[in-house]
Amino acid sequence: MLRRLAQPFWVVLAIIFLIEAWLWDHLEPVVEKIVAWIPLREFKHWLSERIDALSPAMTLIVFAVPVVPLFPLKLFGLWLLAHEYWLAAIFTIVFSKFAGLGITAFIFDVTREKLMEMRWFAALYDFIMMLRAKAKALVAPIKQRIREILRGDGEGWSARTLRLIARFRRSVHEAR
Repeated sequence: MLRRLAQPFWVVLAIIFLIEAWLWDHLEPVVEKIVAWIPLREFKHWLSERIDALSPAMTLIVFAVPVVPLFPLKLFGLWLLAHEYWLAAIFTIVFSKFAGLGITAFIFDVTREKLMEMRWFAALYDFIMMLRAKAKALVAPIKQRIREILRGDGEGWSARTLRLIARFRRSVHEAR
């Protein structure tokens, strides 16, 4: 019984984790374009050279510190929410989320090799990658069911409704 009740909790957690992973995967190319657009390539090269001279522990500090200034921005977003400035709050929180992920992706790309020299960090990285794979496996049947519903497969009311909408759309387009 308890296990059945916990299943939705784990599914929601897996979805949140996968959204974070998806954002990470999709922000990395965006960050690369920004790096190409503004003179961050030189900065990345300069930073790589400096990191090569650091110990793995010091590299961890380089990895963690750039995101710290975004924390007050997130707090400001929460303050805006508490004072019912909805649009400003949403914009601030979303901006700080994207900026944090973008900065983290950029810095992780530069520091990855050094960080992986620390066994505990490599183990943590492997654990997170394993969690990501498990989350994908947990959410995969749900995503498949949603795709089936959106395609109109199946016999449920939602599938029949979507088939009816698709038929209506085709008839409207054919009438033109």
